This record gives sequence, structure tokens and C-alpha cells, in this order.
Amino acid sequence: MKNYYVMTLFPDMIMQAVSYSIISHAIEDEHIHVEAVNIRDYTHERHGHVDDEPYGGGAGMLMQVQPIYDCCRSIQEKIPGRARVLYMSPRGRRFDQQIAMELSGEDALIFLCGHYEGVDERALQLLSVEELSIGDYVLTGGELPALVIIDAVARLLPGVLKKPVSHEIESFSDGLLEYPQYTRPREFMGMEVPPILLSGDHQKVDEWRQKESLIRTREQRPDLFNEYVRTHPEDRLIWDIIE
Repeated sequence: MKNYYVMTLFPDMIMQAVSYSIISHAIEDEHIHVEAVNIRDYTHERHGHVDDEPYGGGAGMLMQVQPIYDCCRSIQEKIPGRARVLYMSPRGRRFDQQIAMELSGEDALIFLCGHYEGVDERALQLLSVEELSIGDYVLTGGELPALVIIDAVARLLPGVLKKPVSHEIESFSDGLLEYPQYTRPREFMGMEVPPILLSGDHQKVDEWRQKESLIRTREQRPDLFNEYVRTHPEDRLIWDIIE
């Protein structure tokens, strides 16, 4: 079982989110364990404060190093081995499917969710934190990014998805965006399912799907398409859609 610990000021936000859908089933089936740990429980300040004004001035407040450090150490003490500590930050390395696959091999992960104007830099240094970003924008806290990463990582684990190949045919699994898909009814408001999908010829269906993935990637993510062309020159379907 994989263990994910989320250091946060809003533990209910984490536990509510993981109580639904596939992640909830993964917890029930003991594929993963998710635990939200309240940083405020570790402050030495008698009023429960975990933030203070930044030295040197500036807008907003910073989360203090002591509660974060003590919170993380309490988690690390109950984990065998060394767990990676991930800080959700817009200045971090951009999270993608490759990183999700990398993290899926870890037995335990600790997430640090910042708030206000961020956290005291010493917390990041003392805990050897890795910074990750889910995009070039700023959120009010790190809880949503942490949940995004837990979801993306957990669904790669054996047994989490009922059909093991599900994640292998999704967008980014082979460097391309996913092909369009259809279900009943065959016709809706004059729009029909592509006939090839009704043919029963699995080889032709697979070829159609690969070609549609290439077309969609070229139109929507030319950066990914160009990289795929560079690394897969043997794929003849590339040249079919280029020509």
C-alpha cells in the first residue's frame, strides 16, 4: 500500500476530496492511504498561529518554519525509509505524466501545502523539499495541487483502475493526445459515430485511433507533435497526415 501524507492548514479539504470516486475506492481497497496532517497542531504559539510577517517587509504573511518542520518530522518518524517531501509551488518543476509515473514508484510521499505568501525558506532547506507546480498560475493554497498529484499518481498503481490498460491509452501516455471516443446512441442531432468504429475490424480501428491522436496532437499541441515526430520516425502514419 502506498502512503500519502498531506501537511495542511485545512485537513478537511483533503479528506473530503479523497472520499469520492476512484480515489475513494483505492483507499477502501487499501491500495493507498491518504492522511491529512494539520500543521497548526504543531505550533508552539499559544494562540495557534502558524504565520508571521516577513523580515524585510512586504505584503502578506509567511508560514513559520517551526510548525512545518515539527509536523514533517512527526510524519517521517513513522515512515520506514526516506519519503520525498513535495512542496506545491508555482516556481517548482512542472508536473506532468512522466513525473506522475516516477512518483508512482514511491512507497510514501509527503506533501507540503503552503498558504498566505508562502513558507519560510528554511523549512524547504531543512526538509530537503522538492518543489512541484501544476501550472503557471497562483492559487490560494497548495491543497488543490496536492490533490491533483495524488489523483494522477494513484491511478497509475496496479489495481486502482479496474481495467489495467486504461491509463496506457490516455493522453500523454505515449506522447500524444487521446483520440476521440464515442458511445451510444449511434446518431445524435445528425452527428453519427465514425463508421470505422462499427466495422469490427480491430486493426483498422487501432490505425484510425492512432491517426486521430496524431491529428489532434498536431492541431492542439504542436510541441508534443514535433517531439513525437522526432522520436518516432518509423511511424508511417505521421507522414500520412503530413502529406
